[in-house]
Amino acid sequence: MAARVLVTGAAGFVGSHLLELLAQDATEVVAWQRPGTEPLVAGHGVRWVTVEMLDRGAVQAALRSIQPEMIYHLAGLPHVGDSWGKTRDTFEGNVLASHHLFDALRREGLKPRVLITSTAFVYQPVDRALLESDAVCPNSPYGTSKLAQEMVAMRAWEDDGIPGLIARAFNHIGPRQSPTFVAPSIARQIAAIEAGHAEPVLKMGNLETRRDLMDVRDTVKAYRAMMTKSAAPGIPYNVSSGTSVVIRELVDLFLDRAKVPIRIEQDPAKFRPVDTAFLQGDHGRLTADTGWTPQIPLGQTVNDLLDYWRGQTAVRP
Repeated sequence: MAARVLVTGAAGFVGSHLLELLAQDATEVVAWQRPGTEPLVAGHGVRWVTVEMLDRGAVQAALRSIQPEMIYHLAGLPHVGDSWGKTRDTFEGNVLASHHLFDALRREGLKPRVLITSTAFVYQPVDRALLESDAVCPNSPYGTSKLAQEMVAMRAWEDDGIPGLIARAFNHIGPRQSPTFVAPSIARQIAAIEAGHAEPVLKMGNLETRRDLMDVRDTVKAYRAMMTKSAAPGIPYNVSSGTSVVIRELVDLFLDRAKVPIRIEQDPAKFRPVDTAFLQGDHGRLTADTGWTPQIPLGQTVNDLLDYWRGQTAVRP
């Protein structure tokens, strides 16, 4: 019998790749999207429902009709840089929406496995690969909101017995990601330059930060492994590649594949008020508990991003 799976925030970047992965399983998928949004992919056999997760009653009514056995909670605001200017939206989208979800489950007497997508930005920065036991000390409104989201999930597990799974995702990139993030921004700019729509100048922010970058298709496989295998509720799991790259080196990977010469120019507007210099994760706990390991090399992800944005540029200059 097919499992009933709910994906919140399914219309977005990560949601689109998760839906494609779940299409391979014997699952009955219900996908929630926020009013006014359109999905990046429709998904095979997916039932779409429009739900405003800031509406407590709407969330409870929707859960009552679905009775899900598994929930991938992807809904929320994902951007560190935007969180200083959109602090209220960030906390509402990441904390209040999560509270409404777990509160509705409690009220309905439902106890599905619920995976929440937290972030590596909850950690206090260190100059080595981070472990789940390392100190937390977010340095952005985004990181703070995600730590609060974790606490909502932990309370639901400890007090209500709702098994909340905490995925501390490091940077994940791939096709369909918004160009407000660094990797797709590079790919989009290069595609526009190659098409003759822009001057041969790549505008960048901080080039010296080091990031753990993983293909989003590996990320969603990690989420599925946590959901379907033996990941324990109430404790965090790093979802990371276990390696890192300096952004300048990432830029070089893209420029090596560009079809025309391009120079780099730093743009002060692209710098964040506070930026973590080094971010890399250790995925040992996740691998030990589920057997998951990342498979897609960064070079392939760079190729796929360029191909995606070249295609988008050919359609929409």
